[in-house]
Amino acid sequence: MNLGALSQRQLAVSVLPPVPALALPSSQPSQFRRSAAAGTQPRHCVCSAPSVQVPWACALHAAKRERCSVHQRCGRRRLAVQANSLAQDNEAAFRLPAAPVLITPGPWKEVDGSVCAPKGFKAQGMHGGLRAASKKADLALIVADADAASAGAFTTNVLCAAPVTFCRNVLEAKQTARAVLINAGQANAATGDQGYEDCLTSVKALCEALRISPKDVLLLSTGVIGRRIKVDALVQALPTLASSLGSSVEDATHAAVAITTTDLVSKSAALETTIGGTKIRVGGIAKGSGMIHPNMATMLAVVTTDASVDPTLWRSVIKGATDNSFNQISVDGDTSTNDTVIGLASGAAGGKKISDPASKEAEQLHAAVTSLLQGLAKAIAWDGEGATCLIEVNCSGAESNADARRVAKSVVSSSLAKAAIFGHDPNWGRIACAAGYAGVKFDPEELDISLGDMQLMKGGQPLSFDAAQASKYMKLASAVHGTVKINVSIGKARGKGSAWGCDLSYDYVKINAEYTT
Repeated sequence: MNLGALSQRQLAVSVLPPVPALALPSSQPSQFRRSAAAGTQPRHCVCSAPSVQVPWACALHAAKRERCSVHQRCGRRRLAVQANSLAQDNEAAFRLPAAPVLITPGPWKEVDGSVCAPKGFKAQGMHGGLRAASKKADLALIVADADAASAGAFTTNVLCAAPVTFCRNVLEAKQTARAVLINAGQANAATGDQGYEDCLTSVKALCEALRISPKDVLLLSTGVIGRRIKVDALVQALPTLASSLGSSVEDATHAAVAITTTDLVSKSAALETTIGGTKIRVGGIAKGSGMIHPNMATMLAVVTTDASVDPTLWRSVIKGATDNSFNQISVDGDTSTNDTVIGLASGAAGGKKISDPASKEAEQLHAAVTSLLQGLAKAIAWDGEGATCLIEVNCSGAESNADARRVAKSVVSSSLAKAAIFGHDPNWGRIACAAGYAGVKFDPEELDISLGDMQLMKGGQPLSFDAAQASKYMKLASAVHGTVKINVSIGKARGKGSAWGCDLSYDYVKINAEYTT
């Protein structure tokens, strides 16, 4: 079965909305919750221009008149060092801030709980001793109370990891699943037959703890390629992990933190909407910060819903939503060996089963899932290794949506364009070049390019523009870890698509040069 390949938060300086302090998710660090409880409204960070609104993380720093570490160029490295030196206690295992996630506006509302927000799911994360010299949580488990419709999308890398092969086999054999087990620390890729045996051993141990069939388990791994799972540590931890499952926001947050590697923030989100008169929820967690490239990225994601949906339709929904989200992000151009998106639908919300792909209900479900996955995908790009800003590329005027997505992906993946944005250089030629080699035919005389609200090219001809102002736009976005928006039009047709990435900084090289040391 070929389910296709896998493919944020808009922090655009010009459009970033203020975040009401009282609406902060309960999963945010306690110091931010205390600020919210006291009625503190988001303020201007002292390390940015006074006219710029900044993410929720700055409220505390602004109140203390401190420079927020998120907004210092050296912040990523300092935060990484802090993460590795946390006290060796249970609280430290989950001490990771949450990513800022903005779900695309629509007929839904954002809710807390991520994978546990929908009915019929439990989750947990814990430190099982799989990471090298770290007490950070490294095992996550998501379990459905009963058989749930299952779907997946995977890496296109020929050197796919053993757990990817295992998941493909499970999904080909059965349309439902009960559990998703995720380990961080070892990718279990390029590990030969023994790597697959490690998958079987891990799944067998989990089944004994949960009393379910091996055919009901999906297994995901992330970490260093060439290293097998620390099976002994994993097997020893599973009874504790299984017995601590819960459906609270905290339980879901533990799972989201446990799957991270070089991530500096955890990624989770959930939304609630009404379909066919039935209130349903969609939730998800994801990880990824580097080795991120469309089709797909080094990223893992688990999506849950309590909507009642036909298994075949559910797989179509996951593939389509993935194509418009995770398949549209790029950090560094590397396609991982372990990329996986898993979707589980419990049906616990009740209501009439959604089975007709052409129905309004199917369209609504697809829109809700796509919106959630786009929020998680943008959070991954926002957290790109060494990144100082998010890049959003919107392409219009293409003959098809697929063509537009292809052009947008080409631009956001360009190392030269990403480096120029990091250097605050409005070098539109790199954008035009990347659009031209995307493999999509268009008339060069119809090419328009804009940076933020400033048009740089029209009808294939460069325009006079204020280079200093364009540079300031990018510099300001970088100062607040905001969004640089690039709009590209290649014609007058109706096809449109978007892609997301991040700038390419000096810190990216440093982080990855020291990854295994």
